[in-house]
Amino acid sequence: MGSTKMNFAIVATFAYGILAIIGGIIGYLQAQSQVSLISGTISGVILLICAFLQLQGQGFALILAAVITAVLVIVFAIRLKKTRKFMPAGLMTGLGVVTLMMILSQLFVK
Repeated sequence: MGSTKMNFAIVATFAYGILAIIGGIIGYLQAQSQVSLISGTISGVILLICAFLQLQGQGFALILAAVITAVLVIVFAIRLKKTRKFMPAGLMTGLGVVTLMMILSQLFVK
């Protein structure tokens, strides 16, 4: 049972990392936002590395993924409150919460 949750946590971390990178690129292309490009790329790459390290059995990677995801959820929730637009802030907040729940379930439910 633990390995199934691990797989879900890895898949969620990987998917959220890809979405962060894509979102950063789209933010740059649509609004010329270098901040979106840089922050999306950096956070996304870190999440991808975390997913890879989780596959290698590195426990700290799961904790780092949880921290990065939590920070992104907070940032996107603040942006959602300001803009009141579902795209992209609402989507990234919701998917981040789901990702964080999967990661935390792996961390705390063994």
